[in-house]
Amino acid sequence: MKAAGKSKKSARSRVFLVDDHPLVREWLAGMIALEGDLEVCGQAEEAVTATAALPLAKPDIVVVDLTLPRGSGLELIKELRTRFSAIRLLVLTTHDDAAIAERAFRAGAHGFVVKRESGEKIIEAIRTVLEGKFYASPSLTAQLTGRMFSGSARGGGSPDELLSDREMEVFRMRGEGLQAKEIADRLGVSVKTVGSYESRIKEKLSLENVTELMREAMLWQDSRRGL
Repeated sequence: MKAAGKSKKSARSRVFLVDDHPLVREWLAGMIALEGDLEVCGQAEEAVTATAALPLAKPDIVVVDLTLPRGSGLELIKELRTRFSAIRLLVLTTHDDAAIAERAFRAGAHGFVVKRESGEKIIEAIRTVLEGKFYASPSLTAQLTGRMFSGSARGGGSPDELLSDREMEVFRMRGEGLQAKEIADRLGVSVKTVGSYESRIKEKLSLENVTELMREAMLWQDSRRGL
């Protein structure tokens, strides 16, 4: 009986959670523990901790948030695809935006699900990605399809198309009202580095100064919320 139990446990797919909110990780871990074919093999609240833990945790899939302290979910995804190419990657985030989902898929994610989805949908996303397929939240599928057929994903002069992933993160955080020091702390870089990103943003978007950059970023955020 012991041997059979051990065999059943070893057959479970191993899930590693990366999210800076302990309550979110606790909620996910509790939900996954109820599934006979899944188990949580580790957790981390930031990118550096996650990368260091993965060799021992040996996950089949990493569920990662895009907003992490002292780092970037997109940069973590790129690193994991390079260093651990066999691991499947599922983004679980509050960002319900097709442009951000596109960036995540380009970075190497195999799935993208928003946190407001039901637990059933999140488990479905995990299983779908583990099966070797791609997954996107139902609320995003129509947006992604529309962008593909309209051509908006291939240029048009918007920040989504003109800015790099890291520049877009800085731009988005400015739109949320964060100051340079707060952005630097979140990304784990210096204020000077944030200034360099903002210089490139201003150049690409033809903006004169940081005030214009912040106004443009806030307008962009409002457009995403449908205001």
